[in-house]
Amino acid sequence: MPVDAARISARHLYDSGMTESKAMILGCSGLSLTPEEKAFFSAARPWGFILFGRNISEPRQIGDLVAEMRDAVGRHAPVLIDQEGGRVQRIRPPIFQHYPSGQQLGDIYRQDREKGLRAAWLMSRLHAFDLSSLGINVDCLPVLDVPVEGSSNVIGNRAYGDDPATVTAMGRAAAEGLKAGGLLPVMKHMPGHGRGFADSHHELPVVTVSRAELEAHDFPPFIAMKDELMAMTCHVVFATIDSERPATTSRKVIDGIIREYIGFKGLLLSDDTSMNALAGTIGERAANIIAGGCDIVLHCNGHMDEMEQVVENVPVLRGQSLSRAEAVLKGFPTADKAEEASLRAEFDAMFATV
Repeated sequence: MPVDAARISARHLYDSGMTESKAMILGCSGLSLTPEEKAFFSAARPWGFILFGRNISEPRQIGDLVAEMRDAVGRHAPVLIDQEGGRVQRIRPPIFQHYPSGQQLGDIYRQDREKGLRAAWLMSRLHAFDLSSLGINVDCLPVLDVPVEGSSNVIGNRAYGDDPATVTAMGRAAAEGLKAGGLLPVMKHMPGHGRGFADSHHELPVVTVSRAELEAHDFPPFIAMKDELMAMTCHVVFATIDSERPATTSRKVIDGIIREYIGFKGLLLSDDTSMNALAGTIGERAANIIAGGCDIVLHCNGHMDEMEQVVENVPVLRGQSLSRAEAVLKGFPTADKAEEASLRAEFDAMFATV
């Protein structure tokens, strides 16, 4: 397993600059970069990369792919993954153990608050051991969405609970566990996907409840964790705020809710540009994401024709977006000196009793 490079001190890793990086995070098509992808990424200069199941085979291959991505842009670019546990876990057995869902963690919390918080922290700390061994340094976790009865299963058991207090407490513990292991979290899906009655991978959810209801139920976890460095938007229309555009492309939501009401000052990533909740061509979607106020366009499927459209419609990082991106690179924590085997044994024993 390619651990040596990943264990270099955070200070050394994140000193490298990101001159003229473009405001996008991209995926790739397979288990290694093709010559075309290497040339494309070198010229396109994405700020970071994201991995999916199609990019996963065995540990050394993953580490080599991460290294190829960074070599292509000539710097230690952030590499993201969705490693939540439950049904959203890109790296699965036999490479890494199967981890429980957010709901299963929340079930422990509902019986024993301190034990639940410990479980959330432990699982994230174990994710950090796993991912850092491969050079992956950002986990798109925690899920801070608060589902309501009847909402789409797109969130479902990924959520810690159906009340904002549980989601806030467990989300904070999960984020702290990642940071204890030297990784950075990405809060999702701001300002809240819990009321979506449609799966935004396939169609556009429209939420019609009052802003007062959103402020009481959906926004609180994000307000409580507003000082985190990164967050991801949701492709959801909040009709009482902006009836025409989903949050990802809405100035009213991003400026008025995410930046002003919630108070989030960090780097704001879109959810995946290729999801069908968004209208228009991929290029139009990318342009609308930037125009709406997101700092970074996320494009995940690795299709070259789509990535070319993203590149054509995304600017070089500059202004406040550049400052936020630089804050992320400077904000990677140094991992603690925790002993992996003992933490893993504690976590496994905790779930053996559930």
